[in-house]
Parts: sequence; structure tokens; C-alpha cells
Amino acid sequence: MTGPDEVPAEVAAATPEQAPDEALAGGGGAATPRAARERKAVLLRLDPAVHDALTRWAADDMRSVNAQVELLLRDALARAGRLPSGLAPTRRQGRPPAT
Repeated sequence: MTGPDEVPAEVAAATPEQAPDEALAGGGGAATPRAARERKAVLLRLDPAVHDALTRWAADDMRSVNAQVELLLRDALARAGRLPSGLAPTRRQGRPPAT
């Protein structure tokens, strides 16, 4: 088990081009159909109370904390007129449609 400031060995061993989630999944850096562009990994240090509030908000919206942070950042960028053009839309909330 790792502490809050420790990085799991498989993530630390990831190459710079390989996102940490690819390292955990054993991805070899091959392009996945899910994402046309590589996702960036960011270490974010938060006040524990802010993290707890964000976790509760994400749970209320049935999102992961990561998805909630991305949603909030995209919203802030849009309100400031700084949202990049050509940005892929966010995934719809909830279960995927049955096939």
C-alpha cells in the first residue's frame, strides 16, 4: 500500500510518453479507439476538506473525482472564453446505451 505522496512502482516505471493509467493497465503505448489524443496525467495537491467536498459532489453526480475535476475545468475554461477549439466532447453521464 502506498502513502498519499508515494507513486506506485508501475506508474513510476512508465515512460514519459505513457500515461500512468496505461502503465497500470499494461498498455504498450498503442493508440486506443477510446481517445484520439493522449490524456495528460496531473498531480494535484488539495486541501483535505476541498477533496472531501469534491468527492461528495462527484458521488452525487455519479462521476469519478477525475471526471468531476475535468468537468469543472472545462466549464471554467468555457466561461472565461479559453476553451480550445476542436476539443472532444465529454462522455455522457450514466450507462452506455444497450446494443
